[in-house]
Amino acid sequence: MSNLAALIPQMQKAEFYPHSATDNIELIQTHVSAVFLTGDYAYKLKKEVNFGFLDYSTLEKRKHFLEEEIKMNGVIAPELYLEVVPITKNGDRFILNGTGEAIEYALKMRQFPQENLFINLFEAGKLDIEQMAELGKIVAQFHKEAQTNDYISSFGTVAKIREAFDENYQQTQGYIDRGQTQEQLTETKAYTDKFFAEREDLFNSRITNNKIKECHGDLHLKNICLWQDKIQLFDRIEFNEPFRFVDVMYDVAFTMMDLEARGKQDFANVFLNAYLEQTADYSGVPLLPLYLSRQAYVRAKVTSFLLDDPNVPETVKQEAQATATDYYKQAWSYAQNRQGKLILMSGLSGAGKTTVAKTIARKQSAIHLRSDAVRKQLAGISIEEKGSDAIYTSEMSQKTYDRLSELGIMLAKEGFTVILDAKYDRIAYRQQVIEAVNSNNIPLQIINCTAPIEVLRDRVTNRTGDISDATADLLASQQANAEEFTSEEKTYVTNVDTSKTNWEEQIS
Repeated sequence: MSNLAALIPQMQKAEFYPHSATDNIELIQTHVSAVFLTGDYAYKLKKEVNFGFLDYSTLEKRKHFLEEEIKMNGVIAPELYLEVVPITKNGDRFILNGTGEAIEYALKMRQFPQENLFINLFEAGKLDIEQMAELGKIVAQFHKEAQTNDYISSFGTVAKIREAFDENYQQTQGYIDRGQTQEQLTETKAYTDKFFAEREDLFNSRITNNKIKECHGDLHLKNICLWQDKIQLFDRIEFNEPFRFVDVMYDVAFTMMDLEARGKQDFANVFLNAYLEQTADYSGVPLLPLYLSRQAYVRAKVTSFLLDDPNVPETVKQEAQATATDYYKQAWSYAQNRQGKLILMSGLSGAGKTTVAKTIARKQSAIHLRSDAVRKQLAGISIEEKGSDAIYTSEMSQKTYDRLSELGIMLAKEGFTVILDAKYDRIAYRQQVIEAVNSNNIPLQIINCTAPIEVLRDRVTNRTGDISDATADLLASQQANAEEFTSEEKTYVTNVDTSKTNWEEQIS
């Protein structure tokens, strides 16, 4: 650590750099790195540490992992990652990219405006729901293109995955009563132990379905930015294969956990549902509580490490302990049992079903299953693509409702609130769901959306940017063929007139 202690003061001075640099160079420290923001460029040093899961203890290892960082991130952010440069020494003076024997190495990156970092956009109140939906699509595309092979898939076994969990618990024993409590640790570990013992078939199916990929590994708000008007992922894990060769839901959970830690469950929900619509990876959703707990625990652990870092000021350590306390509690909260629930939407095209469903989903952190998306997923086409007449046959409609019921029951049994967003204008479709929830003891609510026919017609005619293919000329036949709720069904029904300005009060 002696090099770093001596380097920091010099690297905070503009004259250290062979290019123009700002007079006030900002230093950002984590438990494993120090980053210097010079204006046009940022430089990252890796700290001389060894945490077991991460080993930067020698100069050769630090150089190797800096080079790996460029390799890993050059795939997703080639404009940001530039080169690894040596730091040499002449007397007491350090020289960037000098000649002679290197005493340290730095990763040179193009510096983007720090206000464009997602964490800073969030704190400035400049992140919105639309960006979360876009982020879900971007992560889905990243995962679609991510590499997998037999070696990568081998990291998806229970034995491999639980190594990191067990290491987390072992490495945080020393923080009992310094952020963590023994009760929380015991209960969180009991949950993950039980999950691994009882759900091996789930993990094996993820391997079989090629869901273990070379992912990001650390996908939270500090590693996402706006660059040249597009959302950019960066700073992938380079130092540990088990943290990068993971289930795609591992990445999804990291982003969700980070948003929820900041009180934005609605943002996390929009991100998740956008991702699921693009990937149709509903079989991975049961893994979310496990990985949400794991990611919160990791943030608690690495924050706790700051408590033992001699380079970190005492005031920062006090803040770190408070932050770690919150993360440990969050990890524990994901390990608690939950009662699943099914919400069935009903109504003609343009009745506002999806608007109402999205509102409920954000408030209740529900999985939102839209028939328009599920139908196209079954047909094997992009959800943004206009469907042909072939996907709107009676046979395809039956398959769509069957799939909605199948997914809804599966996810509700896992403890999730699930919204089935479709017309559900036929008794047979509704009864299929009612029989399933009754046999599985799952609570059910039916929300029937209505509006005057002229309002429906205007909405469908003027609809833009939506995946629905419905047109106004279908409304008459829909209205004629819709079947009234039976007396049994009415016990579940809440009617919502979406043409009223207070429609949200009708579902609260």
